[in-house]
Amino acid sequence: MRYTQFYAPTLKEAPADSEVPSQELLIRAGFIRKIAAGVYTYLPLGRRVLLKIENIVREEMNKIGANEILMPIIQPAELWKQSGRWEDYGPEMMKLKDRHGRDFTLGPTHEELVTFLVQNELNSYRQLPITLYQMANKYRDEIRPRFGVLRAREFIMKDGYSFHDSWESLDETYQAHRRAYSNIMERIGLKYAVVEASSGAIGGSESHEFVAFADTGESNILYCECGYAGNDERVPYVGDIVYDNEDEKTIEKVYTPNVKTAQDVADFLGVPVRKIVKTLIYKGRNGYFMALVPGDRELNEEKLKAFINDQSLTFATPDDIYRDFGVPIGFLGPVGVKGIKIIADNQVKGMKNFVVGGMEKDYHFVNVNVGRDFVPSEWTDLVVTTAGDPCPHCGKPMNMKKGIELGHIFKLGTKYSEAMGTKYMDRDGQLKPFIMGCYGWGISRTMGAIVEQLYDEKGIIWPLSVAPFTVVITPVSSNENLMSFAEKVYKFLSEKGEEVLFDDRNVSPGVKFSDADLIGIPFRMTIGKALNEGFVEIKRRTGKQLRVEADLEKIYEVLQKSKEEYSPHERY
Repeated sequence: MRYTQFYAPTLKEAPADSEVPSQELLIRAGFIRKIAAGVYTYLPLGRRVLLKIENIVREEMNKIGANEILMPIIQPAELWKQSGRWEDYGPEMMKLKDRHGRDFTLGPTHEELVTFLVQNELNSYRQLPITLYQMANKYRDEIRPRFGVLRAREFIMKDGYSFHDSWESLDETYQAHRRAYSNIMERIGLKYAVVEASSGAIGGSESHEFVAFADTGESNILYCECGYAGNDERVPYVGDIVYDNEDEKTIEKVYTPNVKTAQDVADFLGVPVRKIVKTLIYKGRNGYFMALVPGDRELNEEKLKAFINDQSLTFATPDDIYRDFGVPIGFLGPVGVKGIKIIADNQVKGMKNFVVGGMEKDYHFVNVNVGRDFVPSEWTDLVVTTAGDPCPHCGKPMNMKKGIELGHIFKLGTKYSEAMGTKYMDRDGQLKPFIMGCYGWGISRTMGAIVEQLYDEKGIIWPLSVAPFTVVITPVSSNENLMSFAEKVYKFLSEKGEEVLFDDRNVSPGVKFSDADLIGIPFRMTIGKALNEGFVEIKRRTGKQLRVEADLEKIYEVLQKSKEEYSPHERY
């Protein structure tokens, strides 16, 4: 491709609203352009990278016998109502009505639609197992789209679904996807981990995430030297309950003006923050829930949603709380409260003489004790597990890294097939619901994750597997001799199957070099003064430069050897 025929507008300055390196660099380097919050156009460079990511994913899916289809983006509400997710999925679902007033959604995922698809097509156990997948745009109305393509409202995803007549069959396909997803990560060239994860709104009995490490990632990955790894949304807290060795004291209501957070209360009363029990109110499809956790821990919303089995659960707003409970949000507590289910973290069991909100503005109760002053409806693990907490497998302290979720696989079981009445005839002639699996991969998110992991002060550093071009040819001037040789190299390498960008622009060498580094092309071939001595220069994006004899076959040979040695991680 000649640069003069290629649409690749680069920018010198970072966009004002850039939040993470990938957002800044993909815009500056001419890969994407923002249309609205969380909505992007992919320019030619971006599309080339996306196609390569798609092809890697497609090849790995085809290797394990999955069948590619393409389902509609717009889905009728009736399907989602059958599964129970029309209200349960939450406010991220983009809903609309057609001209006849019928409800539809712009699909955030396709479990319902694919289950409906096979209702009258898969009839017998003899047709199983089968896996269907697609690569298509998805839509989620993020409350705050951010980080460019990492958390967008419109994005490209590979979603796959498998149908089985036994749990053993499901596990075989699940493990095949686990191997395929690991292959995708390795073929792209990312440092990653496979971790136990929360199933969230998708549901199911087991799930794993494939996470690319990045300092800007939103996933907190806990890992242990024993080999265990999990997303902090999923990892159980297995530390011992610490029982306070003290006598119960008399409960008192004390004046605590203008203190709201657990730390504020602890500082005001002169007690450790662990002596505070935080009270949080959540609102779900069955009303309000009160959750209690120790003051030195954070509540894990995913654990609470899973325990209540309500993915629509949201944190109650201050207005909700004041209207329905008559108290500001910082003074909530369980003492004397009626008509609301109280769910307490297991660690509260061991606490004595602790502090809770007084259910009155500017007041807290001190010397509160479970059993005497209030009784939780249920006990469970509610806290966010974090670095230093014991590993669920071996008990040793865990470490933490941040990462970006790219792939997620789920064992759905019969959740959707039972809800939607989708059945097959088994070996005994009985109708049974399909056992299902679900397998997602974020195509457009992968592009952002690569940049988050691989960049420097000059720009992007693409792995060879997904780079928009392998090599850029940069003649340093429009000198006839230089341009003539550059044309020969361009034609020769292109005929050899190399993806070459010929920078034939009439701009300074500095601009050409800067753009090549910003875009992140793995190799830059400079054709300049050294040609008079019979040489050209080949420079790796990550730094190493070679002087190569100006012979077409020799240039090709050196380029092939350099490609074998190339690593986008070498500067790290």
